[in-house]
Amino acid sequence: MDIKVLHKSSTFSSFTSSGHKIGSWFATLGDRRRKNSMKTSKSLTLGVVHENPRIGSDGESEEASGASDEVTSPIKLRPKNRRLSEQDINKRLSLPADLHLPESFVAKQNASPTIEGPLSRASRRQSLSEIGFGRTETYTKLYKLGQGTYATVFKGKSRLTDNIVALKEIRLEHEEGVPCTGIREVSLLKELRHANIVTLHDIVHTEKSLTLVFEYLEKDLKQYMDDCGAILSMNNVKLFLFQLLRGLAYCHRRRILHRDLKPQNLLINDKGELKLADFGLARAKSVPTKTYSNEVVTLWYRPPDVLLGSTEYSTQIDMWGVGCIFYEMACGRPLFPGSTVEEELRLIFRALGSPPEDAWGGLAAAYASQKCSPEPLLARAPRLDADAIDLLSKFLCYEAKKRVSAADAMKHPYFRSLGPGVHKLPDVMSIFTIPGIQLNKDPGCRSSNFPKSGVTGHSRRQSMLL
Repeated sequence: MDIKVLHKSSTFSSFTSSGHKIGSWFATLGDRRRKNSMKTSKSLTLGVVHENPRIGSDGESEEASGASDEVTSPIKLRPKNRRLSEQDINKRLSLPADLHLPESFVAKQNASPTIEGPLSRASRRQSLSEIGFGRTETYTKLYKLGQGTYATVFKGKSRLTDNIVALKEIRLEHEEGVPCTGIREVSLLKELRHANIVTLHDIVHTEKSLTLVFEYLEKDLKQYMDDCGAILSMNNVKLFLFQLLRGLAYCHRRRILHRDLKPQNLLINDKGELKLADFGLARAKSVPTKTYSNEVVTLWYRPPDVLLGSTEYSTQIDMWGVGCIFYEMACGRPLFPGSTVEEELRLIFRALGSPPEDAWGGLAAAYASQKCSPEPLLARAPRLDADAIDLLSKFLCYEAKKRVSAADAMKHPYFRSLGPGVHKLPDVMSIFTIPGIQLNKDPGCRSSNFPKSGVTGHSRRQSMLL
């Protein structure tokens, strides 16, 4: 509105002409409201005023507001007096759902809870000890599976879960203590969680022994091949190889070298899941250290550079062994079954051809006195197709740096038939969760390759745990 028009307005002119200020106008308006309020209050009926009126959640008296006693909250809180169940405790301590907790521990937690609030490592360790972890009496030995230089392996049963377990009992010498292989295995497996790596459930330490409690798997790859007459389905060969690479790629991403790959150290359960085991020779590769022992890897699966004494190697040391195992699954016999280092090298050079004269600082010259041309791999492995031969040749490269990595090998066209889903699985999920992926019956197997539930033989191999 124009200011001149406002001045001509009768309301504005009368308001200003009367000599009143704007402030006095508001004061007059306030007086009128107070008078009306006093008139209204005279009509109210007086009532009893309680000394301690109940106040609702909105800050007003419940009598005045008519609010009910029940207050509905969108967040459901566990009542403080509600009894803790086994499921509650298992979830709080991150334990398996099928774990049977001792009744005394459940009763104690309901009487005086010790797992409420933030859990420290010490309090969690104390709770696990009270449940039965780390105690000899928690596990029942059924019978001995095998015995090695440092350890004895038993088939056992857990009283906490009623599951069958493998008990690797390492004897402790009074002067020597725990063998370095046992220390390495424990320290590495505690940090590894993968569907294709054997699970370490518990550790029991006494004065005379250190017992490692593993998940139990029915067979190792060596026994599996023996049971099917060394003639595996090529579909099964592909599935076993992919799982081996998958577990190995997980280790290599964490700079862990297995250094002892062989069929006896690959476990297989009745679902066909293959898992890496026996990490006694494994090593976490640190950046400052580049030299390691050359007394690693069983002779038949040891690469030529390590056979010649090389101590500078990385994850490629495992890839040569993968190639040897791949060939053995497909052909039913070892690729390089030498009895000595010299014989092993000659078998390698005869099959793959003489290495370059300057290879490995000329050390190979003494074992390759005669020039050998490489023998076609297809002639040695007629069951392998072109993609499989190409992948096998990438594993068996003389120069370690040229060997294909486990991660790259999983993307090779040889595995295209498995579909893209196998590359999207979380680490802890099995490839057999993907529809359509399953083992086929092996041609050389007359019956099931696995014993029926509850029926197992005492002669099964367990060298991978020794």
